[in-house]
Amino acid sequence: MASSDLLVIAIDFGTAYSGYAFNITTKKGKSNLPRWGKEYGFDTPKTPTCILFNEDETFLSFGYEAKMAYKEMRREEAEKHYFFENFKMELYNKELSNNLKIKDVIGKSMKALKVFSESLRFLKEDALRTINQATGSMEFIPSDFTWVLTVPAIWNPSAKQFMREAATQAGIVTEGAEDKLMMALEPEAASIWCKKLPSDGFISENYNEESLDQSAGTQYIVVDCGGGTIDITVHEVLDGGALKERHKVSGNDLGGQTVDRKFKQFLREILPEGVWDEFEQNSPSAAQKIMYEFTYLKQVDKDVQISCPFTLGSLIKDKSDTENFVQSELGASWDGDFIKISRDKMRSFYDESLKGITENLKEIFNCGLNIKYILLVGGYAQSQILQQHITDQFGQQCKVLCPFRAQEAIMRGAVEFGRNPDVVASQKSSYTYGFAVYEYFDDSKHKEGKKFTAKGVEWSRDIFRKLVEEGEDLGSEGTREFLCSSVKADQKEMELKFFRSLRKDPVYVDDWGVEKVGSFIVDMTGGGKVKLNIKFGSTEIKATGTNLTTGEKKNVKIDFITTDSDDDDVSVGSSSYSEEYTLDGADETCCQEVYVLE
Repeated sequence: MASSDLLVIAIDFGTAYSGYAFNITTKKGKSNLPRWGKEYGFDTPKTPTCILFNEDETFLSFGYEAKMAYKEMRREEAEKHYFFENFKMELYNKELSNNLKIKDVIGKSMKALKVFSESLRFLKEDALRTINQATGSMEFIPSDFTWVLTVPAIWNPSAKQFMREAATQAGIVTEGAEDKLMMALEPEAASIWCKKLPSDGFISENYNEESLDQSAGTQYIVVDCGGGTIDITVHEVLDGGALKERHKVSGNDLGGQTVDRKFKQFLREILPEGVWDEFEQNSPSAAQKIMYEFTYLKQVDKDVQISCPFTLGSLIKDKSDTENFVQSELGASWDGDFIKISRDKMRSFYDESLKGITENLKEIFNCGLNIKYILLVGGYAQSQILQQHITDQFGQQCKVLCPFRAQEAIMRGAVEFGRNPDVVASQKSSYTYGFAVYEYFDDSKHKEGKKFTAKGVEWSRDIFRKLVEEGEDLGSEGTREFLCSSVKADQKEMELKFFRSLRKDPVYVDDWGVEKVGSFIVDMTGGGKVKLNIKFGSTEIKATGTNLTTGEKKNVKIDFITTDSDDDDVSVGSSSYSEEYTLDGADETCCQEVYVLE
């Protein structure tokens, strides 16, 4: 059997498509991934991110199987089921709670944690089944592997925690073995893989001459073009081949599905009023088939035609007074069997998305970096329109490369990350992070309104104690150390509330631009001082606490998810903050004097 450090399964859970890759051999750089959909006439490295439940919320199927089963259902039967697709975006830039519910394609709600965990459970079990069938005599179980779950670089800590909890519920890892699950940022994983590709691994007019320079000092931008998000990072190759992040991650929610939405909007414009919405409601399976066909047409840069189902044609004729209802000036025509769309109109569907990507890239180029390449990865990167636009905009400043298997780059790179997470040596903090503390009141630097007196001592409340600054370089093992001192000898625990800001030097936690993002409890049992180490240099923010009296060391869970969103005082995106402070009442556990260790 291969050594345990080489047993890696990486899951790329995408907005539109999901899949996994794995390594069970000692061969460096050798990863495997299955092909999906052959029984339905497809052959793809990922399967659609859609999941089907019955009316009792029991899992039925995932991916192509779920999509095909739902497409074949009659309307009455479909309404009894739950069918979710493209639901990953429900975690983007949202305040999350364990009780979050999301809606399926017809508006029925289910707990998001169940939808995500059952999706991950399917991918886990399919991966193990595939591996065990390939190895024959060996029987692998989840704990044999290091698991890597990819996440967008622009996700909040709460979304990453949500995915970890979903993975735990799915049985990927168990309590006490949390370290067997790693998270990798999607553009970082893609970057790791692209570094390994030979020159003929990239799409280029002169691909025999275009390969990624591996020499120290080479800087390049990775643009992960997904269905939901666009994630952008900038890497520099260091001596020895490790990567350093040169610009904090950026991006937006203008991925490939933005083009899909523009296409749907166009159909509503060219069809008689109300036809598309009625068709989508009455024939959801047929409507999905049109959208699926469109995903393949997005890859080309030419006039296209979309098959028109009989049900849609009949509905059009019932609602239209004319045989040729589509006007050519709208960029489309109709011949009874197909809706034909001109090349110029197809390109217009991309305008909003390409504008957003261009603005993000221009901001990076204005930072004075010496960018040599732009790497386009992800399923959306396979679009010729997108590739040509980026080349037109930035081709004079650097080389634009796209792997032939752009959809596989993240999965394969995530396997390599699982084998050697230190390949990403340094990241930049996207925010200034800190927590709320008291300080002895000083009228030369504290607001009078923040002053309160307890036990004869004047204090200032709501001080933002900075741990990490926005834009700061953080090594992969980068931590911040500080002491927590209990107020009472018998104090059992202490609560610290976690805040972030895009500002470099906020003073108070209720300043503008500051938001609460989480909290954690420090166990003070057995002694009055606990040394905390918070690790900021990896994909997830983690903490450990060491009791300086007993020497006991414990993991400290930083909770970025609220149990119930109604219980939280802080609204995401606002600077409102409220908390009762007392030094001599029942709430002494939330009061502390904290010292940062230099």
